[in-house]
Amino acid sequence: KTAYEIKECDWSSDVCSSDLKGLETLPLRVAQQTKSASLIADFLAEQKSIARVLYPFRKDHPQAELAHKQMTGGGTLVSFDVLGGKAAAFKLANKLELIKISNNLGDAKSLITHPATTTHQRLTPEARAALGISEGMLRLSVGLEDIEDLLEDLGAGLAAIKN
Repeated sequence: KTAYEIKECDWSSDVCSSDLKGLETLPLRVAQQTKSASLIADFLAEQKSIARVLYPFRKDHPQAELAHKQMTGGGTLVSFDVLGGKAAAFKLANKLELIKISNNLGDAKSLITHPATTTHQRLTPEARAALGISEGMLRLSVGLEDIEDLLEDLGAGLAAIKN
């Protein structure tokens, strides 16, 4: 059903109106976020201090072929492994100014998290490793900020771990 076909809703008319307005622009917002995420994934893959980048539409992603068959874009999330483990990942994330550290992902603002100490903290190190979650992994949820501003922010974070 489309948002307009939902008839049994307990929300107030103000909340519904606001949500419907947000849904009208959702495809445009996600398209921009996806475009930026793809550019960021390529940028990160070129960095010597990044061991691995996971983004479904990159050719080096283990399921890139499947992603291209099932999806029209690579999505808004980019995962990457920072050389130097947890300490380096934290140093990078703490240097960011535009991109905010958060446990939650998926917003109009760019957010970054360290899965090993947030979303997957209750797993054993062995279980995280089996899932491909290293101590140096960061997950970036790309928002609507200007791509050049995001790349500059990430560049500052990367510079911090080179020192």
